[in-house]
Amino acid sequence: MGNEAQAQDATASVDFQEVQQTERFKTLRKRHRSFVFPMAVVFLLWYFAYVLLADYAVEFMSIKVWGNINVGLILGLLQFVTTFGITAWYVSYSNRKLDPIAAEIRNEIEGHEFDKDGNVNRGAAK
Repeated sequence: MGNEAQAQDATASVDFQEVQQTERFKTLRKRHRSFVFPMAVVFLLWYFAYVLLADYAVEFMSIKVWGNINVGLILGLLQFVTTFGITAWYVSYSNRKLDPIAAEIRNEIEGHEFDKDGNVNRGAAK
């Protein structure tokens, strides 16, 4: 039996609804939602503001800033910068606040480690 089959056997008996009721899982879910939902709202407001400005404030978006570069182009490029910034921020947040708790939950669910040959390592620390 390979590692994947053993891992499936190890988690087959897990009551995932019970896991979802633990304080650690609730903390993980709360931390995830407290970042993702507000950030999604902020980004969507920013995105729709850009779209509305492009549609209804043509004169404003056409203001030349430097050469042929206008306000609309700058705001459009800032959409990309914002996307990459939010992504980097989420990765950092996840590494610090979400991944440690998720790893604890995963290790608790799996309940054991496997050695390099796919055998259950009974002496593995939990």
